[in-house]
Amino acid sequence: MRFIRLIFVALLALVLVGVALANREIVTLSAFPANFGQYLGGTWTIALPLFLVIFVAFAAGMLAGLVWEWMREAHFRREAKLRSAEVTRLEGEVGHLRDRHAAPRDEVLAILDEPARGTRPGTNRASLPAAR
Repeated sequence: MRFIRLIFVALLALVLVGVALANREIVTLSAFPANFGQYLGGTWTIALPLFLVIFVAFAAGMLAGLVWEWMREAHFRREAKLRSAEVTRLEGEVGHLRDRHAAPRDEVLAILDEPARGTRPGTNRASLPAAR
């Protein structure tokens, strides 16, 4: 898996370098259309290489998608947190009930369960006569 990831990163790097070398021309990036920026004071333009504009736009789109998904999934995280707290509470309650109800069992059930567990050392019980 690590090898496949390394190959993917290497191919991605080659593609990005190729795009950067093919788009080295300087372009003027304007924040507002036509001459609208002069009404706000200033030129509101910047000259950048085209590949930098492409990479920044791609990174901004990825960041916007990440924030969008994080906000969209917020109710799932909140629900999971509530369910986790409820599970923790119920596990504690079950543990408390097990401790509370671990009192000695009914004598008949204790006698029936004892052969399965084996006899305790130190007890001298008379065994029943064998069936004929």
